[in-house]
Amino acid sequence: MVTTYWMYDAIIYIYALSLLFYFSDFVGTNRSAKRMGTGLLLFVWVLQTLFLAVKLVSTKEVPLLSVLEFMFLLSWLLVTISLLISLFFKIEYIVFIVNVIGFAVLLLNLFSNPIGEQRLEHWEIVQEILILHVAFAICSFAAFTLGSIFSGMYLYLHRKLKDKKWTDSVRRLPSLEKMDRYANLSLMIGTPLLILSLAVAISSVYVEGKLELMFDVKVILTLAATVCYVYYFIKRISHRHTGYIMARWALLSYALLLINFSVNSFSTFHHWIWE
Repeated sequence: MVTTYWMYDAIIYIYALSLLFYFSDFVGTNRSAKRMGTGLLLFVWVLQTLFLAVKLVSTKEVPLLSVLEFMFLLSWLLVTISLLISLFFKIEYIVFIVNVIGFAVLLLNLFSNPIGEQRLEHWEIVQEILILHVAFAICSFAAFTLGSIFSGMYLYLHRKLKDKKWTDSVRRLPSLEKMDRYANLSLMIGTPLLILSLAVAISSVYVEGKLELMFDVKVILTLAATVCYVYYFIKRISHRHTGYIMARWALLSYALLLINFSVNSFSTFHHWIWE
């Protein structure tokens, strides 16, 4: 595997090695493997941070204005979140799953052909607005990813408890109440960030006088996902549904976000951004 940046190579390999140690602890309790995996993951975070710093210094630009940088920052944020979970909550399964996703994002970034090298240098007014849009989008997507993981684990644990299957994996998971609380907290962080990201995007469209982009598939899907998450909290506040139903709704909303992300290449809005 050859990449443009040797540091990116190192991140990929060390990240993969870290996941191998985490998997060893995932399938069977192995505290030594967990410590080794955590140490390597911390090193990955340091390398990712240095990579971003070097790119910032070399380009003299905020590293948020390309698809490649978006995905790299998303992976960095997921690694950061997983380290915080490992430090304060000590939920090994969640840490492992979050980092599988973070690693997949890096690989997707490596083997894709991003259009991210096409900069927004010709923009003057909306460039700062778009930096905010992308930053909010990255943070919201990371929060929703974490929330969907907790929701998925909630459904898994609910099924195991209902079937009265007291396996080792069940005993190592937090309670349903904690899973529900963590998922809700993640969505509480992600939803306002998504709303802000959408609002900033609409503002940039308005500033450029391209109101026809309001009917772009990307904008419509983002609005639909926002409505789904707002609906989630409306139902949660009304106490009309159980945690099981809310977990399923959270996963459904996240699936809509994934569909939204997959239509980037068909989006007139994003073609307009990266041109």
